[in-house]
Amino acid sequence: MSNTASLVFLLDVDNTLLDNDGFAAALTARLDRDFGAMERERYWSIYNKLRDTQGYADYLGALQQFRLGHEYHPALMPLASYLLEYPFADLLYPGALETLAHLRTLGSTVILSDGDIVFQPRKILRSGISQAVDGRVLVYVHKERMTEAIQRAYPAAHYVMVDDKPHLLAAMKRIFGAHLTTIFVRQGHYARDAESLVIDPAPDRTIAHISELGSLTLSDLPLAQGTAPIGIEPASVAAPDPS
Repeated sequence: MSNTASLVFLLDVDNTLLDNDGFAAALTARLDRDFGAMERERYWSIYNKLRDTQGYADYLGALQQFRLGHEYHPALMPLASYLLEYPFADLLYPGALETLAHLRTLGSTVILSDGDIVFQPRKILRSGISQAVDGRVLVYVHKERMTEAIQRAYPAAHYVMVDDKPHLLAAMKRIFGAHLTTIFVRQGHYARDAESLVIDPAPDRTIAHISELGSLTLSDLPLAQGTAPIGIEPASVAAPDPS
């Protein structure tokens, strides 16, 4: 186990540090070009069913099923290469890496993402995000169910979680309580979909763009009343019932 840090930033990837909606749009255009609109719709239908049953985005798993009936299609293998070699660094939001570098001056930076165990880590590596946090990357199916694992891997007196899904931030806040500050980045379709929802507890802070954290100071953090002072050992936090 690592030594307990004073402050650990837990940062999401998709639509937080990079434009994953942009990737989905690019993939849609590629499918349209090479397979046509009907087959593009079939791919996304497979993708959505896998996401609903598995609980995470599985682009490669969807491609495995999509290939059925297309084994001899000349564009199939190039599509696989397109996914695996996609230049995710081109989709980083402006200031994303600079923000990570700045946050490292305040505490430890850790990527906390959900997704499959092949494509998602590759995305994080090819984007340059993994290198920016010295390989401190956690990828889970449901990160809100992995709170004990997070604390064992990166124990801290206090955590700051940055994510584009306010309902997920609320779930983590209910678990960690005063030991977590939540920052909602209003980027991407999940953020837009949540605009009409009541989120309880509400995020401690809302920003429009990840680069806004590039000038963050410790005094800017909206720490909840009763938060353990920096340097105090964190209390034991149980993971939620996955049922």
